[in-house]
Amino acid sequence: MSTPPSKTAIIDYEAGNLTSVQRAVQFLGGDGKVTRNPEEIRSSDRVIFPGVGAAGSSMESLKELGLDIELKHAVESGKPVLGICVGSQVILDHSAEDGGVKGLGFIPGNVVRFAFPEGVSRKIPHMGWNQVTFKQENLHPVFEGIESGTEFYFVHSYHCQPEDPSTVQGTSVYGEIEFTAALAKDNLVAVQFHAEKSGPPGLRIIKNFLEWNPS
Repeated sequence: MSTPPSKTAIIDYEAGNLTSVQRAVQFLGGDGKVTRNPEEIRSSDRVIFPGVGAAGSSMESLKELGLDIELKHAVESGKPVLGICVGSQVILDHSAEDGGVKGLGFIPGNVVRFAFPEGVSRKIPHMGWNQVTFKQENLHPVFEGIESGTEFYFVHSYHCQPEDPSTVQGTSVYGEIEFTAALAKDNLVAVQFHAEKSGPPGLRIIKNFLEWNPS
């Protein structure tokens, strides 16, 4: 008898892009459910925390729905948690977006707006395909099998600056600014790019996450 797929809760906090993530999980044979139900989230085997939009509205929705508490519980429980795009930013302590927003504080650090060197002009938001350089030593299991320099799809105006360099798993460059593209700490992994919109390499990351056992 085959083992049933693990249950994956895809957090619904009115931040959009949920259907694309759910389709990716289901395409890979996973049992993914978009939910804001605390019982469903707590009974899940793993959690995906996606999002598009701004940090301020994201944190406001999370708190109004009580999902900040559920995410904290998921991280503290040791189950695998994956943040995507805005879901990679609000897990830090603070974001400069919307005049300053307190984040969830799962990984120490701040989120800042792109500020290019003098003479460098780039459009904001950074939108499109960009190469990601992954660390070569102690690479996280979720990023195994991904060639360094692979392109992923980004849409963002702000980027993460974690305090601990060891949490950085991948970086990218835009307008001569090297920024964090992938983070990991214990059972929490996060990517600035949209893995669910990044073709086969993005699906490989989601597949790795669905199979990953932090313990």
